Amino acid sequence: MNSAICTLFEGNYHYGVAALINSLCKQGYKGTIYVGYRGKLPDWSANAVQNPTLYWNDSSILQVSHEVQVHFLPLDTHYHFTNYKPDFILKLWENLASEATAIFYFDPDIVVTAPWIVFENWTAYGVCLCEDIHSPKAQHHPVREEWRLFFGARGFKLNFKESIYANGGFIGLRKKNIGFLITWRAIQEAMASVIGGLDNSFLSILPDSLPFDPFSIPDQDAMNAAVEAWDGIVSFVDKAGMSFSASSSLMSHAIGTGKPWVRKPLVSMLTGTPPRRADRDYWNSANGPILSQPTGLVRRRQIAIRIAALLGRFYSRN
Repeated sequence: MNSAICTLFEGNYHYGVAALINSLCKQGYKGTIYVGYRGKLPDWSANAVQNPTLYWNDSSILQVSHEVQVHFLPLDTHYHFTNYKPDFILKLWENLASEATAIFYFDPDIVVTAPWIVFENWTAYGVCLCEDIHSPKAQHHPVREEWRLFFGARGFKLNFKESIYANGGFIGLRKKNIGFLITWRAIQEAMASVIGGLDNSFLSILPDSLPFDPFSIPDQDAMNAAVEAWDGIVSFVDKAGMSFSASSSLMSHAIGTGKPWVRKPLVSMLTGTPPRRADRDYWNSANGPILSQPTGLVRRRQIAIRIAALLGRFYSRN
């Protein structure tokens, strides 16, 4: 299968991008990774060279290995990146990745923990999504009913599929299912006015939402509404898919504000926050082939996570 991968970042999320790329290399991915970004490129991309053949202004390419290359694509959009995912994937399929059989998007705070072939095989069953921590939402959950009222008044008919509420940090799909992205984009555009524009998200300046607010996590709510508005098949995996439960995972997603590259494991442990699986998996993916942080720091964080985990088990027993 001819697959492509993409992600979006700005600011210090470049550390997460490096770990994501490292994890993909370790899990056997071979191909191109498209990285959309705002601002400056990080120091670890210093060997990237301009690539005028891409027909994307100021794009550059970094050869990570003989089998993996990264295209850095500067983006000029006012959208918050959480709301730009369907647009970005569609642009890739229309242009740079037109030959790709399947495209996978990962948030830059995810690392892959399962062999790449698992992901490619998964796309045979429909649009690939993972269950969120806020799941499930039953057929007549107030949020789903609010979606149906809101989008129904704007020309969309939503039909219940499953009670699973998906996380917006990952999607994988084959080109034959591109209609899902078109629906998702249209749903977001219909939602834009009630969230103050697509430059807003729950991460930026949205006011505190009330219970049953239909757009408390706008990009994610729009994606889940698109699941109901689209007439194709969606293949969900449960919370283990993103390491939100204890069983084996496909990826680790460091949700929330305390990202692994800024969190200090021992300090966090002393304030009552033990290391997460996502912290461990991030630092295990930080040691190459891309080195975004000093090797000594990587090693110290790995040791600190093990110590913090031991302390956590001790205190939980006492």
